[in-house]
Amino acid sequence: MKALQEQGYRIGDLCAAFGVSRSGYHRARTAAPCARAGQDAQLARMLCEIHRQSRGTYGRPRLTSALRQGGQRCSPKRVARLMRGHGLRGVRRGRFVPQTTDSRHENGVAPNRLRDQPAPSAPDEVWVADMTYIPTAEGWLYVAGVLDRCSRRVLGLAMAARIDTALPEGALRQALSRRGQPQGVLHHSDRGIQYTSARYRQILQRHGCEASMSRRANCYDNAHMESFWGTLKAELLAGRTFATRAEARLAIFEYVEVFYNRTRLHSALGYLSPVDFETKLN
Repeated sequence: MKALQEQGYRIGDLCAAFGVSRSGYHRARTAAPCARAGQDAQLARMLCEIHRQSRGTYGRPRLTSALRQGGQRCSPKRVARLMRGHGLRGVRRGRFVPQTTDSRHENGVAPNRLRDQPAPSAPDEVWVADMTYIPTAEGWLYVAGVLDRCSRRVLGLAMAARIDTALPEGALRQALSRRGQPQGVLHHSDRGIQYTSARYRQILQRHGCEASMSRRANCYDNAHMESFWGTLKAELLAGRTFATRAEARLAIFEYVEVFYNRTRLHSALGYLSPVDFETKLN
């Protein structure tokens, strides 16, 4: 009404048009903000800071969980309202497009042992492995990863300009070193030639790991690893371009080791980070 008043409209006419009394209008102008408004302002400041720390990736569920972990009582509807008011949005993942691996080779393959396994109850029971590729102005950067299926923690990460057996080998060796050479891990991958190679199978056998492989042309058998790649590309790569492979390597390493493993809240883990989830189990 103040803006209309400045345009020359009289207070009496405006109050009549909006169905309020003059006294009520003046009382509202001079009244102190209500407690609810003050709480909203405080929550909004916290939301903006959490959203900033999440690198602009958190939507309503994770923001709500983060507030509650900080001791704030709030409903998802309230969080959604405050997000709209401050223009906060989470990253939206694109539609999943299955990508299968060329398994036309003569190497032996392992059966899908993962399909008959119950969900792991502790880390280092089941590891899943896969590769993807990231575009740069210099060409493709190929990335291999090893993920603990229980905690969703990325244990091994290797990147190179070429896709050969040495790439997933590097990720596997890193995972084995990080975990102190565990024995009896079920290692699941696709049927790609890199994972069926003699060298890769020898590493698994030497460390007592049992191989498991997806069915032919069925990427859903390795859904947890596919989900990680989708998360990485949605949260780190959407709308971003890399001039060099070195720039992409640094960004991916920082995202995984600093944010994804240690900070990012995972709905499947009760909104804990992978590192916090493993610490809680111990």
